[in-house]
Amino acid sequence: MNDLTKVFKQIPLFASLSPEALGKLSRVVRPRSLKAGEVLFFKGDDGEAMYIIRSGTIKIVLPSVVGEEIIVTLLSDNDFFGAMAMLDGMPRSADAVSITPSEIFVLGRNDFLSILQSDINALKTILCDLSRMIRKTDDLLGDVCFFNISVRLAKKLMELAESTGRPEKDGIVLDISLTQKELGDMVGATRESVNKALKNLREEGLIDIDGNRIRIMDMEGLSLRIREI
Repeated sequence: MNDLTKVFKQIPLFASLSPEALGKLSRVVRPRSLKAGEVLFFKGDDGEAMYIIRSGTIKIVLPSVVGEEIIVTLLSDNDFFGAMAMLDGMPRSADAVSITPSEIFVLGRNDFLSILQSDINALKTILCDLSRMIRKTDDLLGDVCFFNISVRLAKKLMELAESTGRPEKDGIVLDISLTQKELGDMVGATRESVNKALKNLREEGLIDIDGNRIRIMDMEGLSLRIREI
């Protein structure tokens, strides 16, 4: 087993593939490097490949005609994306933008479909991922409709703490640098509204902020903020 097949073995989508299938996969994928802020594809582009993240962070974004956007999800090491357009043959349903310098693998449509046809576990993983994305979009819509910005932001910070948090003795550091605009795009709010909400959370001792880095000082306090609704 070469180094690349060992990498793929650690990715849930390919974990059940045979050594022969992993070897074939390592020969057909194409590595690609992305700069911070680089757009991988736009909504409406043809879906000719799917992508696996080796390192870095990618945001999946729903843009609007007036320039606003909603960040549906953040993806990082070993996550994959772009499968929906591969399955239904329709154009991309969102933008994909690299937040940090990232290394990805590009898997063409025919090779992707071949894997799904030969491995039922890979197919199940794809379907579970699509279901998770739909649920995440539904949750975001419900939050925007029913919760105020303070609650939406508290929920998002707790979610980020669980997915990217790095525990330290004086709190949990979100191991990703996000601007206030990006946080706003994640909760459906303006940068100004997020700035005010972050200031309130900081004054209450629930978080601390150093540049674009956020430290959760009181997870229980954030949780109580959500349960008060």
